[in-house]
Amino acid sequence: MTTDYVGDVRDTRVVCALPTPGPYDKIWIPFIERWREDHLIVAFGLHLDEKTDMGDIVCCRSADDGDTWSEPTTIFDHRDAHGSLRFAYANPVLYHPPGQDVVWCFAMRCSLHFPDSEDSRLCAAYSSDGGWSWQPVELSVHHASPLITCAGIHRIGTGDDARYLLPVHRNTKRRDPMGDRHHFVLESTNLLEWKLAGYVTQPTDGEVFMHEGGIAEGDRDGELKIVMRTATWAVGGQPLDPPIAYSSVSKDGREWSPGVPEPLLHNSVSKAYFGKTGNGAHVYVYSDGPAWERKALCYRVRQPGQEWGDSRVFFDAGCKNSYPTLLEREPGEYYAVWDSSDSPTQSRSLIRFGKITID
Repeated sequence: MTTDYVGDVRDTRVVCALPTPGPYDKIWIPFIERWREDHLIVAFGLHLDEKTDMGDIVCCRSADDGDTWSEPTTIFDHRDAHGSLRFAYANPVLYHPPGQDVVWCFAMRCSLHFPDSEDSRLCAAYSSDGGWSWQPVELSVHHASPLITCAGIHRIGTGDDARYLLPVHRNTKRRDPMGDRHHFVLESTNLLEWKLAGYVTQPTDGEVFMHEGGIAEGDRDGELKIVMRTATWAVGGQPLDPPIAYSSVSKDGREWSPGVPEPLLHNSVSKAYFGKTGNGAHVYVYSDGPAWERKALCYRVRQPGQEWGDSRVFFDAGCKNSYPTLLEREPGEYYAVWDSSDSPTQSRSLIRFGKITID
């Protein structure tokens, strides 16, 4: 197993490896949350063989600040029956609401007969014991459209005025010639009932497939900013020229400005992490290189009032790496997870964990 690497991430560990033999051919798209001090939960997908992007959702737990990890516990299982219906799942998003003693897992529930997750709906479960057990919950989603989850929930406001924003997108052109590829945001006041907050407006100079965007506080007081993965509108897997991310801003999470290019933020059709540290700096972690290579993970930091700094190496071990997600434990100190491997050609055979200081 690869142990040598270059990069600024430290204390790396393997959370879980692809279980073999079995019905799964990949292990992918992890998300991390903290339950209590030193108690971490990482949720991720076990990808079903012969499907494009769907399977089961499981989690591993650590009681020693990420040094060791438990065996997986199932959150969503494709073998569970829903009457006469069968589902597979994708793209977990964990969230621990401030002041509450539960952790939520939101994901996509997809018809199992479909080859991919294009026809998917929002689903959820919660855990009140740190990830040992999970209780599925039927949500009330007042938005009649397929959706794709990927980035974390962003909370705005306090007390009775608090709202939760969940960035999602749609990708229905593969199966439907009249489909589309729009990015939008859902909102909730209680995490059970979700409504459409608003759409991210398309760029003024032509349509772009903006997706998998992460929301953080923006450059100005009261401003929100979303930075999104990109591809061409006509062909969802084709990178832009040049391959860069797009962003949009909002004052309330409901009205979003037209997407604009971020010339210093590389994006070659792969999820990146965008967030703002407790010290006020923005951070962007991304897959470097050409489209679909997905080897080294790099990052940039933007200090308040400055341009994005030089690219730095996050993790590079000569193997495949993608879909980084970070969680700030204290200002500038982060936990990180991503899907990885031990091969320059094979992807998504490991879930890795590490820590990094963003300065």
